[in-house]
Amino acid sequence: MIKRWLVNLGLLLLIAGIVAFLYLRPQPEVVGPTAHEISDLKLGDFSRLSIEFPAKAPVTFEKVDGYWHLTQPYKARADQPSVQRILSIVAAASTEKFPGDDLEKYGLDQPKLKLRLDDHEFLFGTYNPVSSEQYVAYQDAVYLLDPTYSESAGTQVLEMIDKKPLKPTEKIAGFDFSWLEQWEDIRLNVDLQDGKWKASAENAKPIQDEMNEWLEVTWIQSPAKSVEPYKPDYKTTYPSFEVKLEGGGKVHFDKIQESPELLLGRPDEGLIYHFAPDIGFAMLNPPVHIPKEE
Repeated sequence: MIKRWLVNLGLLLLIAGIVAFLYLRPQPEVVGPTAHEISDLKLGDFSRLSIEFPAKAPVTFEKVDGYWHLTQPYKARADQPSVQRILSIVAAASTEKFPGDDLEKYGLDQPKLKLRLDDHEFLFGTYNPVSSEQYVAYQDAVYLLDPTYSESAGTQVLEMIDKKPLKPTEKIAGFDFSWLEQWEDIRLNVDLQDGKWKASAENAKPIQDEMNEWLEVTWIQSPAKSVEPYKPDYKTTYPSFEVKLEGGGKVHFDKIQESPELLLGRPDEGLIYHFAPDIGFAMLNPPVHIPKEE
């Protein structure tokens, strides 16, 4: 009986020792592929960006007061996330790095795309047939990168324009809707004074929370579906309205079309903004709660 107990104890100690050995022994280091950072540049280091394709005029941007603006082929506010996606090439990393002494081998002697960030140049060549990644040259090396970098740079120019009708620095203080058909009779103005909405119509009863939600949803959070260049025809008179700004400024908009979508022209920026009909209707009809005359 004692002998059998001693045998079992010995087996238990042996098992415990094996478990302890397996748990405490040094684990082999898992070595993954080396990641090569394409540059040590930072996204905020630049103020100029140029996208150049063969046989096409370059698309250029410039940063002004902290915001990117399109300078060619149009002058317009740029969609900031679109520009950031292009600039993100500076933070890219690759598991493949090759000497840059044979650019022809990678199609980089005649690149499909050039990105110029201030004085820094990135060249985009052919695609690797196995991984479908693209060869990109920077300084004296060539890397294999995901093709999304060149795809972002190849976005249609109009899609790179900011689709919000107001600049980030233009803060709304009110609206003059008095020249729109539905408000001509009462010459409607709505103004935000000391954090409270006021309407020019004597019998209007604007509810503050509703007005704040209207402003946030329609004018701040809802960009246009698309934009296009606008050359005002001064022989044509459109219904219009003005957005009042903090500090006393105003932004004029022409209502070019209301259905099947709202088209708002902004003459000072030379753009037409396309809005879906539901958002478009709400933009021009604040919830001021004017009782209907019986």
